[in-house]
Amino acid sequence: MTREIVVVTKSTVPVGSAAKVAKAVAREAKFPFHLCSNPEFLKEGDAVEDFMRPDRVVLGVESAHARRVMTDLYAPFVRTGKPVLLMDISSAEMTKYAANGMLATRISFMNEIANLCDKVGANVDFVRRGIGSDSRIGQSFLFPGPGYGGSCFPKDVKALVKMGAESGVPLDVLAAVESANERQKTILLTKIRCALGEELAGRRVAVWGLAFKAGTDDMREAPSLTLIEALLDEGVSICAHDPAALDHARSLLGNRIDYAETNYEALAGADALVVVTDWNEYRHPDFERVKRTLKQPVIVDGRNLYDVEKMRELGVRYHSIGRPSA
Repeated sequence: MTREIVVVTKSTVPVGSAAKVAKAVAREAKFPFHLCSNPEFLKEGDAVEDFMRPDRVVLGVESAHARRVMTDLYAPFVRTGKPVLLMDISSAEMTKYAANGMLATRISFMNEIANLCDKVGANVDFVRRGIGSDSRIGQSFLFPGPGYGGSCFPKDVKALVKMGAESGVPLDVLAAVESANERQKTILLTKIRCALGEELAGRRVAVWGLAFKAGTDDMREAPSLTLIEALLDEGVSICAHDPAALDHARSLLGNRIDYAETNYEALAGADALVVVTDWNEYRHPDFERVKRTLKQPVIVDGRNLYDVEKMRELGVRYHSIGRPSA
């Protein structure tokens, strides 16, 4: 009996990559084979959960055999009724890019709205809830912050813009998303200047969070790196903590900054605390201990983790993104 093989591409690859894979496989194949594009939609820090309980499964298949094999393979993972979306291979390859482009767009859009709230006196928390309650919009990816990073969004947005240029289709929205994200990575330096004054040389800053997101040690394109480099250029000394990324940070930054084994250790002698990554252990700290350990009660919150009124009651000079300062 002749075996038939299904060759599956999982990685995020430019449209047309599966055809190139097919040509390469054909040169060596000893059996008939079928190509399938099955892009993954796994979040860093939640990959196992996302695999076991996917929102949807995208299958780019162009033969009945590949369709049957792949739908049988995924049947145990979609028993709750999550859709298996069958489409041509090029559309499956494009779906992955479009998904990441859309999520990056939501992040940059909300960051820009938050920055505007800062200027006009609005509160982005209220705005976020107001628009997120619209069923056409939803609540996800509407939390402002210091910009996106990681291995996916930055490279995929760039790839889409380049793909569009090569195809004669300008992707102006995504080009603006990329530009807005690069600007957003400087927002925390602006907030620190607001809190400590224009002259930062000789100051010391505690940084909570180095990974681009909680649940991972990944520092690729992390906003923390942009902030740290800017602070070092200003003559600021830095002590940083992260539950997972300290080793990675040491490999990137060496002895240019200090590292703390606990988040509270990072505060000693610091003029301000800057929260960059929304790790759970940063969400409910002992604020009295934070105040005692810092040289002065100044917090710049890049993730809007803390309640403005509570910070005011505690006597903390508190700066967040798109909300009134305390």
